[in-house]
Amino acid sequence: MGLLASLLSGFASGETIAAIRRARTAAIVYAIAALAALCGLGFLVGAAYIWAAARYGSFAAALGFGVGFLVIAGLVLLIHRLMSGARARREARRRSVDMKALGIAAALAVLPTLLRGKGGLGVILGPAVALAAYAIYRENVKPDDPDGGEGK
Repeated sequence: MGLLASLLSGFASGETIAAIRRARTAAIVYAIAALAALCGLGFLVGAAYIWAAARYGSFAAALGFGVGFLVIAGLVLLIHRLMSGARARREARRRSVDMKALGIAAALAVLPTLLRGKGGLGVILGPAVALAAYAIYRENVKPDDPDGGEGK
C-alpha cells in the first residue's frame, strides 16, 4: 500500500513528469554524443587510410583496410556466437531451476487438498514411490557407450 501511495503522490506532485523529462533530455544528449563519437571515429579511420595510402599506396591501403574490417566483423560474429551459446545454456539452467521451484510450490499448494480427499495419503505416496524408483533406476543404469560403439 505504501508503494502505491508513493507512486500516486509522486505522480500528483509532478515528480514523475520531471523524471520523464530528465530521462528524455539525457537520452537526447547521449544520442548526440554517440553521433559525434561515430563521426570522430569515421574521421580517424579516414586519416589512417590517408596515412596508409601515402605510405603503401592507395591499392594496398584499401586492400588492408578491407581485410582488416572483414577480420573485425568475423571476430565480432564469432564472439557473439560463443556468448549467445553460453547465454542460452545459462537461461536453460535457470528455466529448469524455475520449473522445479514452480513444481515444488504447486505440489505444496495441492498437498493439503490431497490429504483431505478420499485417496488421502495413497494419492501422494503412489507417484512419490514411482519417482523415487525412477531416480534409483537412473542412478544405477550405465551410461551409453561414449564412442558410439566405434572405439575398437
